[in-house]
Amino acid sequence: MSEMLLVLNCGSSSIKFALFDLGREPLSRRPEWGGKIGGIGQPNAAIDENGGAPQPVALDAARPSAAPGAAGPYHAALDLILERTRERLAGRPLAGVVHRVVHGGHKYFEPVRLDATVLADLRSYIPLAPLHQPFALEAIDSLLASSPALTQIACFDTAFHHTLPVVEQMLALPWSAWERGLRRYGFHGLSYDYLSVALPERHGDRARGRTIVAHLGSGASLCAMRELKSVATTMGFSALDGLMMGTRCGALDPGAVIYLMEIEKLTLEQVGHLLYHESGLLGVSGVSPDPRVLLQQESRTDETGERVRAALALYVRRIVREVGSLASALGGLDMLVFTAGVGEHNVAIRERVCRDLAWLGVELDPQANAENAPVLSTPGSRVLVGCEPTNEEWLAALRADPLLRGS
Repeated sequence: MSEMLLVLNCGSSSIKFALFDLGREPLSRRPEWGGKIGGIGQPNAAIDENGGAPQPVALDAARPSAAPGAAGPYHAALDLILERTRERLAGRPLAGVVHRVVHGGHKYFEPVRLDATVLADLRSYIPLAPLHQPFALEAIDSLLASSPALTQIACFDTAFHHTLPVVEQMLALPWSAWERGLRRYGFHGLSYDYLSVALPERHGDRARGRTIVAHLGSGASLCAMRELKSVATTMGFSALDGLMMGTRCGALDPGAVIYLMEIEKLTLEQVGHLLYHESGLLGVSGVSPDPRVLLQQESRTDETGERVRAALALYVRRIVREVGSLASALGGLDMLVFTAGVGEHNVAIRERVCRDLAWLGVELDPQANAENAPVLSTPGSRVLVGCEPTNEEWLAALRADPLLRGS
């Protein structure tokens, strides 16, 4: 029987999972089984499998098969995934588990087998990605406790940006900061890596030109590619930089942080919580971090409606300004591609971004946009505008496969 590979993509309140058959060559982009547990830690926790309707789940930490020392709803969610994985395996061997790990620091650029030394390094990167890094490590630790002999591999969101030229990595800080590893790393790398595979398949050599990919989800960033490699990106040292996001501020004058701490007397912890959890679309609108919710309320005539409209306008403006910046770094633009939850499905946000990029030669086809078509632009548009679903779990499995096979 062929071996199987489980991929886990752990966030703070959700876990995506996918089970791939390593005996299928080439590796199928459609997993044998997959889905997501969302709402972890909330009363509305639910699991959806293979695209089905979400089913409520009670994430009781006292589940009878819980790993030794496991506690809390997050561990209960992991345990439920592993329980259902064993059912799906039906006796087939599990070759290993691959984890999406957001930050690999300045040390890890390729998939790596997890051991005590690697784990110690990854824990030291938690301050750089506090919304994601701890939860991947929780999953790894939980599996180490329950299945210590199971091979675990980490694939890093920062790895794709290893090709950034030094001038794009550097921060204008004292040289000693560079020597300590303070630099622009970039994130969402598994998503961009997948697009580097999918775009030439769909668009041929045009994808190898001056391309900007917009990964727009609850977190958001842009990546400028040339020859399918990252040459500039909007996220930097941390996942706070660049675009305005659901609850994160994006690029911010550091003087504002100094003001919050010195004048308003916020502690470091309070400032961190404000920038990661209380800013972005949620902070400006006071309503929601989700553009879909805000678009439904922007016609309101009260103060809430005014704030909602301001939040959406700022969200679009930040994307447009950063596209212009990256187009400058590329020396022009041949292709703009939207991906991730907002990018793949939000017709209105794409329309507003493309409207404000008309100066670059972007011309959107309204019907294609309404249908989330692979090509959203008109035949006469100087810039090809695309929409491409991302597939981070398959990409992680693909990159980890050679390591599992020992090649």
